[in-house]
Amino acid sequence: MPNINDILILLPEFYLVAAACLLLLLDAFMKPEQRPMLHWLSIAVLLVAIYLVVAGQPSQPVVAFSGMFVRDGVSEILKVFALLSTVLVFVYAKPYLEDRKLFVGEFYTLTIFAVIGIMLLVSAGNLITVYLGLELLTLSSYALVALNRDSRLSSEAAIKYFVLGALASGMLLYGMSMVYGATQTLDLAHLHMAATHTNMPHLLVFGLIFMIVGIGFKLGAAPFHMWIPDVYQGSPTAVTIFIGSAPKLAAFGMAYRLLGAGLGDLANHWQLMLACLAVLSLAIGNIVALVQSNLKRLLAYSTISHMGYLLLGLVNAGPEGYAAALFYAISYALTGAAAFGIILALARAGFECEEIDDLKGLNQRSPWAAFLMMLVMFSLAGVPPMFGFFGKLLVFQAAIHAGFMWLAIVGAVFAIIGLYYYLRVVKVMYFDKPVEGADVYLQKDVSVRLVLSLNVLALLVLGIVWGPLFGWCQSVFVG
Repeated sequence: MPNINDILILLPEFYLVAAACLLLLLDAFMKPEQRPMLHWLSIAVLLVAIYLVVAGQPSQPVVAFSGMFVRDGVSEILKVFALLSTVLVFVYAKPYLEDRKLFVGEFYTLTIFAVIGIMLLVSAGNLITVYLGLELLTLSSYALVALNRDSRLSSEAAIKYFVLGALASGMLLYGMSMVYGATQTLDLAHLHMAATHTNMPHLLVFGLIFMIVGIGFKLGAAPFHMWIPDVYQGSPTAVTIFIGSAPKLAAFGMAYRLLGAGLGDLANHWQLMLACLAVLSLAIGNIVALVQSNLKRLLAYSTISHMGYLLLGLVNAGPEGYAAALFYAISYALTGAAAFGIILALARAGFECEEIDDLKGLNQRSPWAAFLMMLVMFSLAGVPPMFGFFGKLLVFQAAIHAGFMWLAIVGAVFAIIGLYYYLRVVKVMYFDKPVEGADVYLQKDVSVRLVLSLNVLALLVLGIVWGPLFGWCQSVFVG
């Protein structure tokens, strides 16, 4: 039987499970005209969860359920920003879902269950908890991708995501079984100690390779990136914004728990593996993005390249690298939410605003929308003083300090290449003539306009005053 302390340690997670079930029941008895109330209730549920995570955070790391769940500084910061990203998703998604008759309770409950999976994953203290959190996140995501049942593109994307996700989960599970066979433990804290004393080091490394495949898939790093462009394009944009933000924080948490907390003593084996994944991700993501005409596919390949930069931090295999990678994951989650948020805010019934050409002359029709999109593109490109610039700078520094100067140079070269397709979007908005008959404008919804503006301006503010956030990231690994 779990004791009361175990329950209190998992209070935010238990609260979200109860809230999601309650929202599901409310939705079943609500009339269609009452559905906006469900929207605001869902946002309130997430804001209360943020409070519970912050207010209940212990001064020292604590464990629950015999070490299967860990509550520490790393999990706290990841949960706060995952929940915050999901709040942004809910705010941006409402007008889009209403216009397409997708404004259903399942969107909110499935997304909250996916967030619970993220929270379990980043607090995992055991290989079983890692897999449990990952499956809760991915199974909810599969259903979200197929939310628009009348769209063949969405159904195709969901099937591709499901098949490739099942394959990656199987490989991860196989790798975990090999690691267990070599160390005789599933506990990550014990695994860290057992890894150096195992009598079967080759079996351990063999399992590590398969675990990295699972991590690579969850990050969307090349060559395990095949699902990202199709899922980003095929999903309803309201779902794409979620998949492109909060789960990236979960992927970092998963990588840190398995590699840093679990197999840190094998860093000499996995550092080079991650470096290879980083180079492939930077090359494929940036080069293929150059020829994209669809904005969602461009951002999908951009995501692949950004995961390459995140891996530059993980390659450091020390507190400096983990802090830089965490900072970068937060930067990308907020920037990705803003990018897709603008696409959502420009879309309307019968018009998706998915092509780059749809943005032609946007500055003449909606100057504020063009300005916001320009700031987001600059942040993604890593132009100072935007948030994304300091994220890149810190992961480059971490890679150099770990002795991977060549990797930092590769990253810098591809960052310059990436400037082209980001600046192309800015050029289309400011220097091309508007398409005749096109009438692209921001949603009239006041909450969307306000939150989107705050989200984008936060990227500028956090670029100028980035020290406190990075200090927080450092403290959870060093303190």
